[in-house]
Formats: sequence, C-alpha cells, structure tokens
Amino acid sequence: MLLWFRNDIRTHDNPALHYFISQQRDNKISKAVFFVSEKQWRLHDWSTIKIDLIKRHLTLLSDELALLNIELLLVDLDSFDEQTDFLQRYCTEHNITEVVANSEVEYNEKIRDEKCIQLGIPLTLFEADVIVPKGKVLTKTGEMYKVFTPFKRAWLSHVKDYGFEYLGKATPNKPSTTKNTISQSPVEEATSPSAQWPLINTIERQVIPTFLNEKVHSYNSQRDIPSIKGTSGLSPYLAIGAVSPRYLLTLLINQFPDILTATDTEHFTWLNELIWREFYRHLLFHQPRLCKHQCFNEKYQSVRWPNNPELFKAWCLGKTGYPLVDAAMRQLNKTGWMHNRLRMVVASFLTKHLLIDWRWGEKYFMENLIDGDLAANNGGWQWAASTGCDAQPYFRVFNPIRQSERFDPNGDFIRMYLPELNKVPTKHIHFPHTYLANNSLLIEDENRYWPAIVEHKAARLAALDFYK
Repeated sequence: MLLWFRNDIRTHDNPALHYFISQQRDNKISKAVFFVSEKQWRLHDWSTIKIDLIKRHLTLLSDELALLNIELLLVDLDSFDEQTDFLQRYCTEHNITEVVANSEVEYNEKIRDEKCIQLGIPLTLFEADVIVPKGKVLTKTGEMYKVFTPFKRAWLSHVKDYGFEYLGKATPNKPSTTKNTISQSPVEEATSPSAQWPLINTIERQVIPTFLNEKVHSYNSQRDIPSIKGTSGLSPYLAIGAVSPRYLLTLLINQFPDILTATDTEHFTWLNELIWREFYRHLLFHQPRLCKHQCFNEKYQSVRWPNNPELFKAWCLGKTGYPLVDAAMRQLNKTGWMHNRLRMVVASFLTKHLLIDWRWGEKYFMENLIDGDLAANNGGWQWAASTGCDAQPYFRVFNPIRQSERFDPNGDFIRMYLPELNKVPTKHIHFPHTYLANNSLLIEDENRYWPAIVEHKAARLAALDFYK
C-alpha cells in the first residue's frame, strides 16, 4: 500500500492517512509519496511564496510521519502525466495493491486521477478539503444552490442533522522505528519567502487558541479594518491543506456550543467565512467549467473587455492614484497577502473602474498570493466582476474613496505602505491630489505620488454603460 499526499500535507484530521494507518498489520516501514511539481504548479499560476510554504511544511510532515512509521518520498516531476507514469511503474515494481489519497476538486487534478484509474493504478480516494461532503448540500430539485444564503441555511441544517467526521491527530499502531532525514538549514528557513508565516504546528499551539480566546469575540467589528490584525490569518494553511476545516469547526463548537444556531453573534461571523469557502468549493465540484476561465453567468462570457495594458500595469504596481487601492496592491506585492476587504476593493476597481477582464486580476492574485486557492480566488473575482454565482449586481461599484474613509478612517493602513503620503493630513489622505497640488508637494522625483488614472464618477458611469 502507498499513501499519496497532495493538497493535504498534514497528519491532523487526514482521512487518507487514517485509513492508511488502519490497514497496517505489522511494524514494517510504510511508504508515502509527495510529488514536487513546480512546473505544473506554475502552469496553475501558483506563487513563489505559496510554493515555499509548501516546501517548508514538507519538512514538518516528514518528521511527523516518521513518528507514525511512515517514510515520505519526495519525487521531483514536472507534470501530472509524469506523476501517473511514476505511480504505474512504482505499483508494478513494488507490488502495490492500493494507492490511498484525498481527492482534489480542481479539473486537471480530477483528470489526472481518472487517468490513474484507467492505467490500472488501484486508487482509493477520500475527501479532506471540506466539512460537508461535496454534493450533499442541494436544493429540493437536487441542484447546487446559486445563492449563498440558502446554501448556508442548508449547510447548517446538514451539520446539525448529520454532524461531520473529525478524525483528530493520527497515532501509530506500533512504536516507530523510522527516522526521516529531510531537513532545512536555519539560514534557508530564515531567508525563505514565506519565513514570516509560522509552520502549522506553531499555528495550532499559539495562533488558533489566541484567535478563538480573544480575537473572535470582536471579529465582526474588526475584520474589515486592514490596519489591525483582526482576521485569523489561516487562509494560507487552508490553501495548502496544512490545516483541516473540520478541525477548525470542532474547535469553534467546543468553545461556542450554540454556534450553529447563534447566527447573529460575533463568533458566527468567522464560521460564515468558512461556509463561504465551502460554497465556492461545492460550486467548483458542480461546475468544473469554472476551472476553465469561464464566467458562471454565461451571458458575460462573450463580453469584450477594453483591457488597457497600461491601466492594468498601474493597478499591479499600486499606481492608480487612489491611496487605499495602491496601499493594498503594495501589501500584496511586498508580503504575498492582502486583507480580505481590500481584495474586494481592488477587484472592483480593476473590473468596474478600469474595465479589465476579471481573469487578468484572478491570475495576478494567484501568481502573488500565499493563500492562492482556485475555488476561493475564482469565486471572489467573479463576485466582484458581477459575472459569478451570487455576485454583487453589476451596478454596484465600490467607491474607493468612500471605502477608504470607512475602513481606514485615519489612514493608518495607507501610511504603512505609502510613506510618501505621511505628511498629508488625515482629512486629505483618502484622495490627496488637491492638497498635494495646493501645497507644492507634487515634486518631480521618485517620491512623488502619482495622479489618479481615472476619475471615479466618470468611471462609474462608464462601467454602468459597459455592463448594460
């Protein structure tokens, strides 16, 4: 038997791993494999920082598997086809009667698994990426919900009626004799692109308890303020499968036993975000065409976006002339992460103010985000562009100045990433151009703040006309 890790690099609440251990009948060293396929990952627009976070977790995974008497094989292969070829040879050479893995919802990954089965690879799949199994939350006519709120109600009812299976941490049947030797030097660890993000064992010991004991009580009121750490910061670990969503829900229920019914509480707001994640993953399961750059709302599929390359470049670099948008893009470019409220603001700005195809923004996010996840990223971008499932209506155009005034009222976040505006008074920080001009601060040097590339009112009217 061979255990195949994919987007589930954890020993905590891992269905494939638990099954694998349950089938071990002796004290022999078992084998697990993980394919390091950077070329394939790049084809899917995975960022350097996300790939780095995965590699760092492989060291931890190897150490934890050693305690379970499992040796982790890291195999460098360029493509999914090479993965299937390797498995076919390995199964033949080592008389493997079963390959155990957790399923993946993305289209190319599903095609790869189908090819494995066609080649005779004895593949057994489990589900590890959602709380409620995909395909179990359906309308009365047996279809996927197209609106989030009724999906949420049905999802909550399913959890209350049927519960969910949480497996806990894996434990060995026999004492371990395995000593895996995958390691990373302290210098490599300290200088790696994702060094600012702790490994999941630290997150589980320190970050999650602190969040649940302190931050979750004010989550609803603080989660939209980008200048403070009001969110959980768990999205990168969910994106690479280092933490289980079922584990997170278990912790929530243990701390707040009424959370499944107390939908008007602060702590439910965080569960609501987990349900949004479920919504988009279920949607991808029912609509695999979304993996192929297609609009959920098919009437927008043939839209011809103006797609001005210079405007797109200005957006990417954070040079739009709208401070909140620019600070958000600098945060992304510098750290590999962006606050969720700001993701909505910059996505709306790209698609509605600049009339640039949402797929350009989706790709740029995936190429730079540490928590890039196809289902969530696609769902969020199509929501902002009004082309998606339960998306904002086309006539809703975020005013970036008003968003700045509401969620960064003192300009604290703006000043973190736009130091050239440090001298601008707070009342002018959200759109400082008149103040800068009147005070002769628009000097021609590298510290100059750039002019606005579009005018909000005109851009809004153009967007309404374009969408109509």
